Amino acid sequence: FNPVSDWSYLGPAYGVLRDSIGGPGAVIAVITAGSAVVAVVVILPLAVRRLVRLTTARRGVAARFVTAFGVGWFVCTLIGVQVGPHAPLAVASAAGAVSDQVDRVKAAVKDQASFAATIVHDPLSITPPADLLTGLRGKDVVFVFVESYGRVAVEGSALAPGIGAVLDAGTESLRTAGFSARTGYLTSPTFGGISWLAHSTLQSGLWVDSQLRYDQLVAGDRFTLSGAFKRAGWRTVDSVPSNYKEWPEGPAFYHYDHIYDAHNVGYRGPSFAYANMPDQYTLSAFARSELTGPSHVPVMAEIDLVSSHTPWAPLPRLVDWNRVGDGSVFNGMPEQGLSPAAAWDQPGGAGAAYQLSIGYSMSTMISFVQTYGTKDLVVVALGDHQPATIVTGGGASHDVPVTIIAKDPAVLQRISAWGWQDGLKPMPQTPVWPMDAFRNRFLTAFDR
Repeated sequence: FNPVSDWSYLGPAYGVLRDSIGGPGAVIAVITAGSAVVAVVVILPLAVRRLVRLTTARRGVAARFVTAFGVGWFVCTLIGVQVGPHAPLAVASAAGAVSDQVDRVKAAVKDQASFAATIVHDPLSITPPADLLTGLRGKDVVFVFVESYGRVAVEGSALAPGIGAVLDAGTESLRTAGFSARTGYLTSPTFGGISWLAHSTLQSGLWVDSQLRYDQLVAGDRFTLSGAFKRAGWRTVDSVPSNYKEWPEGPAFYHYDHIYDAHNVGYRGPSFAYANMPDQYTLSAFARSELTGPSHVPVMAEIDLVSSHTPWAPLPRLVDWNRVGDGSVFNGMPEQGLSPAAAWDQPGGAGAAYQLSIGYSMSTMISFVQTYGTKDLVVVALGDHQPATIVTGGGASHDVPVTIIAKDPAVLQRISAWGWQDGLKPMPQTPVWPMDAFRNRFLTAFDR
């Protein structure tokens, strides 16, 4: 927790809690937590005040007690006495934690100046429009962020075989439809949440690992991927179905021509915990609005798929794309699935729910490409971050898979030097890049 910047996460955290367990439960949880914080802030000073009065009145007894307690504490720390698993009776880490927090505050303040200079320095920003993205001219380029799609989904876990089977089957079905794919890994700046840090890192080519950096970035005019496409003549749109609020950064910083959100996509179906609409509806609405019709012009889009967002239950089912309509076809599905509480109460239930949600999101994305894909469709699909540690366990990396799918062989030929894996599933030896390296490599590959 960074005292300088992390306060802003409390609002989104409450939103996730509300969407997961409902409004009343979220309010009770917030009141309980707030009361506990107030109690600590009020009761702890009162207790110290009372202790000072007692020790002042009984100095001899206090001195003997403090000496005995200090020796006992030192011995317990030295030999590692524990009251339970991973619960030492006495530790010296509290002072270190306080020191770390102070250092974080100092580092955050110092980082503002250095990051501001990095934002301004951007040689790619002067690339002439005629030289931008020439290798993708005439293509619809769709960047799909799959919520919580991390390395744990495809490698080194009990979840990987099941999700791997979905990816292997998807690779074959795409190949049958004439599409090819190449997959790599990116290291995300965030873990378990705060997705917008990953989105801005990919778009800007800068390492945005805190809210402080994000706020600095979007207040400026950094050259983004969407800005590059717009400068080169594409129509640029963003689809963020979980957003209910105004988002000024969309047009001002990312230079989107249009933003699709929870209010303007015509959804009339049910919510699925955090996901207020299924991924299939998000993609279907985008295809109807941007990929079909006589006025269709090449479009660059960023689309957020949120069915795999915590708590990963209940899940929708994939239906025939012609039946999606206004989303009422999904009525009744939430009641037929597990509630978040029921899924998480089972042993390993959170991991099982996560596995199913990633399987659904990736299957939906693959089916979207099969259904609406033409020779002019290019999809960049990637995870924003790893899921929470309840799924990954401790010590997991920040790596997420990233895949480029295209029908035109010239597109993938442009990235042949990247060394990415054929198909949708990365291998352990697949290259890993920091996410902030993607913008420059992508523009370099497809610019003149």
